[in-house]
Amino acid sequence: MGKSGIHYAKLAESERLQRVYVLLADGGWYGTREIMFAAEVCAVNTVIAELRANGYEIVTRCVGRGRYEYQMVFKGQRSLF
Repeated sequence: MGKSGIHYAKLAESERLQRVYVLLADGGWYGTREIMFAAEVCAVNTVIAELRANGYEIVTRCVGRGRYEYQMVFKGQRSLF
């Protein structure tokens, strides 16, 4: 259970989270639809929230009207840009 009392899946126990983690692990930007199809998940925003609850830093940017992209940020990566 997270700090807020909300239950979330653990990465080690969830194939769904693992598929999204593998996709985002290259540090690239991925859109919602791209994540849905590549990782075979439906609620991308929920998966992103669960990965964050597992301790991963994922940033979001709006790339158009209601279109979002996500990027996993690793320690020290921000200093490169």
